[in-house]
Amino acid sequence: MYNVIEEVIDYLRKVPPFQFLDEETLKTITKDVSMEFYPKGTTIVYQGGPLGEHIRVIKKGGAKVSLGFSEADEVIIDYRGDGDLIGYLALFDSGASRANVVAVEDTICYLLKLDIIAELIKTNPAVREFFHKSFLSKFLDKAYKEIHRKSLPYSVGGNIFFTTPIEELATKKVITASPDISIQEAANIMSQRKISALILSNSNNTPVGIVTDRDLRDKVVAKGRSLSDPIKDIMSPPIIRADAKEYGFEALLKMIKHNVHHLLVIKDGSLKGILTNHDLMLFQGTSPVALVKDIENQQSIEGLVPLSKRVDNIVGLLLKEGVRSGDIGRVISEINDRLIRKILEIAEQKFGDSPVSYCWIVFGSEGRKEQTFKTDQDNAIIYEDPVSDADNETIKEYFAEFTVFVREALLRCGFPPCPADYMASNPRWCQPLKAWKRNFSNWILVPTSEAILNSIIFLDFRPVYGDFNLSELLRDYVIYLLREQKVFLGHVANMAIKNMPPLGFLKTFVVEKSGEHKDQLDLKTKGIAPIVDIARLFALEKRIRETSTLERIEALRDKHQIIKEHGDELEHAFEFIMLLRIQNQFEQIKERRQPNNFINPDRLSNLERRTIKEAFQVVSNVQDLIIERYKAMIW
Repeated sequence: MYNVIEEVIDYLRKVPPFQFLDEETLKTITKDVSMEFYPKGTTIVYQGGPLGEHIRVIKKGGAKVSLGFSEADEVIIDYRGDGDLIGYLALFDSGASRANVVAVEDTICYLLKLDIIAELIKTNPAVREFFHKSFLSKFLDKAYKEIHRKSLPYSVGGNIFFTTPIEELATKKVITASPDISIQEAANIMSQRKISALILSNSNNTPVGIVTDRDLRDKVVAKGRSLSDPIKDIMSPPIIRADAKEYGFEALLKMIKHNVHHLLVIKDGSLKGILTNHDLMLFQGTSPVALVKDIENQQSIEGLVPLSKRVDNIVGLLLKEGVRSGDIGRVISEINDRLIRKILEIAEQKFGDSPVSYCWIVFGSEGRKEQTFKTDQDNAIIYEDPVSDADNETIKEYFAEFTVFVREALLRCGFPPCPADYMASNPRWCQPLKAWKRNFSNWILVPTSEAILNSIIFLDFRPVYGDFNLSELLRDYVIYLLREQKVFLGHVANMAIKNMPPLGFLKTFVVEKSGEHKDQLDLKTKGIAPIVDIARLFALEKRIRETSTLERIEALRDKHQIIKEHGDELEHAFEFIMLLRIQNQFEQIKERRQPNNFINPDRLSNLERRTIKEAFQVVSNVQDLIIERYKAMIW
């Protein structure tokens, strides 16, 4: 009997929620364990029958869960495999069973006493969480922690910067002064107080501006300005603010986005502190803001190349700090945006001002702010409609050289060209606004296969540099075109169900059968892409402007019924699969291998395998709802 108990304990150590229990508790819950064998076709639990006195843990085999009292009206709602539980609803409902559970292959189960598990739920928060929440949300945080623990050997410190409220990071005592004092007086205050920034406030003690050491250097000393001039003449409004409850990564994003090194920290409407880039670097040892500053200071492509190589290190830093994958994408996208803008500024210095107003747009993962490590270039140009054909020729000549220079500069900075040539250097994707409107009209109103492909690619566009109004005008036009376009949406729905998650009959993984990635899972094509496609489809249905997958889900929560019901699950699934992908690629880079989107499921922990299976199942369930919603149009 001792050996049997030890065997059961050894198995449960790998099965949630029991894997979170200590050795003594495992011995307690298994003291009266038994084991049963169910031949294929055996009904383990009958719908309407008694729930029983045990919870079953499948050791080996599989079972289907269904509703209905005959094969004719059977509705299959789930499959259970190794490590899954049967009968846990009896913990909360003493009535009859709500479903049939039938062995679909020879199955062995461990039987644990219901009353022992019920007592465990009362005393153990982790177990209680397991049984009271959906599996995906329940295990997501634990699985995140498990993934991040894998990064700890490479961490240089135990800081949790990205999950720390900024009120804990900010300097509490803020020195303020009137904007009417002189530059000399302001400089004296900063020198005496040994501060790098002085907040200027009006008579109501409301901040109206900020002066930094850099302002004194660049606007006073370098310009030979009189020290008796009012300090308000050189202050920098508006001041970027952050709420005290925001986390470190949110402050970081604001600094990067607005290219500032100081943030005012506001709590309950009042000024409570100031956060500087120096504070961030002291706290975490280094800062992505410093990288952005270095990018801004460069005046040549040669100077940008070594800086671009530091982005991969930033990803590693974010992983070590426990940042969620969606936030990693946002931070890296902001850094890459800054790099792209600097390249475009250098190009304008080289070729002179553009003969016409233009907007540089990006799409793909760039457009969705879901970049991590370097990806292919996906960009285009929208420029102002030319007055005449002659003007158009002049514009084309300018951009012909300009865009090739930018393409090659991006290549040198680690962004390979798009194999399908979806780049601004291709004249087809460097067009006036009217041509872009014509493109989208043709794609949406006459949805051929090529049109659908192009529309799916370009519908995720967002502006990065130049005249953003051109991008907004195009977005307005696309939203206008989408009204009542059911045929087009039917084609997009087809794309959303094309890539099915890699789950087999009994929630087994469907891996690559041959080739370089044999026995591996394609996390991008089979995991991330379907969620991206689902969010895009629903955003187009409701004419949502956001392009990021997570931002689309958030914007749809009160607008789309499927997202109302499954938005949290989709968000969790996206975050988890994306995190696995980033972690896997980071490991590949550290091993000096080319990063890819494939992962061997055998290298995942039991918890990770179960969590990703549930994530895939969420995607599959929503795809089924799309099929039902568009059944008249999907083929």
